[in-house]
Amino acid sequence: MFLGDGCIVLTYVDDVIIIGDTTSRIDNLILSLHEGDENFTFTDEGSIDKYLGVDIKKIDDKSFEMTQPFLIERITALLGIDNVRTHEKLTPVGKPLLNKDLNGVNRKYTWGYRSPIGMLTYLTGSVRPEIQMAVHQCARFNNNPKRSHEQAVMRIGRYLLGSKDRGIVFSPDCTKGLEVYVDADFAGMWDPENADADTVYSRTGFTIRYAGCPVFWQSKLQTEIDLSTAEAEYIAMSQALRETIPLDNLMKEINEVFPLYIPEPKFVLKVHEDNQSCIAMSKNPKFTNRTKHIAIKYHHFRKHVKTTSNKDGFIEVIYCSTHDQLADIFTKPTTDEIFFKLRKELMGW
Repeated sequence: MFLGDGCIVLTYVDDVIIIGDTTSRIDNLILSLHEGDENFTFTDEGSIDKYLGVDIKKIDDKSFEMTQPFLIERITALLGIDNVRTHEKLTPVGKPLLNKDLNGVNRKYTWGYRSPIGMLTYLTGSVRPEIQMAVHQCARFNNNPKRSHEQAVMRIGRYLLGSKDRGIVFSPDCTKGLEVYVDADFAGMWDPENADADTVYSRTGFTIRYAGCPVFWQSKLQTEIDLSTAEAEYIAMSQALRETIPLDNLMKEINEVFPLYIPEPKFVLKVHEDNQSCIAMSKNPKFTNRTKHIAIKYHHFRKHVKTTSNKDGFIEVIYCSTHDQLADIFTKPTTDEIFFKLRKELMGW
């Protein structure tokens, strides 16, 4: 990304997006690149409607939608389910959660397991965040997939088949700034009959939103074994803020040359957390007997948290009920009712 006065240039290999506060500023930039010593040659596609395989469709003056229907068609064709009927209430992840299933039934189909996983990973990172938890747990078994893993991938494919023309709807709300919704599922894969250490890791899920629109999301297993729900939530918050704090700094830099038009206070980062113990840990500058064992790397953000004794902090940790926790969709299989409610809030449909 290159920043200039009233202009931003985004490049990915040979694909370029130019954003300017006026059309004339964009025209002058293109002209200067044409006439410069490097003599760049551009193919001007006009207004953006496609970028890196993503279709961008304007809905109205305030909203647009980003989709990837052709990628979904490739995935369903590879899985051999492009003509299969799908139920409108099918969710992408089922219960119980997947495990290694070492003694399970072998795969039935001949398509390469890693191929759809690769395409699904790209899809979920661009326009379909609601399937990230389902895709990530399938990707964990690339080395030795069984029939249970194959069925889980096909379930995701059937879910996408029923909504291949949908993606993320962006409807910016200028009253909102940078927000993080973060959640954790404490030892959610634990199975008393399978005492494998891999089953006791907690899962982190979070989404970073700007102006009410999701800009980054992630669902992944934590690398340490947690000893409590509060610890799992605290580690999840730390992981989320490792991504958010650099983004916050980048937005401040962008705002100097290209105002982002958000209300005061411009950069108070709101973190929505549904665990009161985790919130207390994030605001307490002292170590306790219950938290001293947590690695230093998980305390990196506390000096930035706004408290009564640290009024200069730019991170505001606030409580939100589990019912309103958007990150819940990234941590565990939810009920149908909760899944479609969270999808509506996250995706806009």
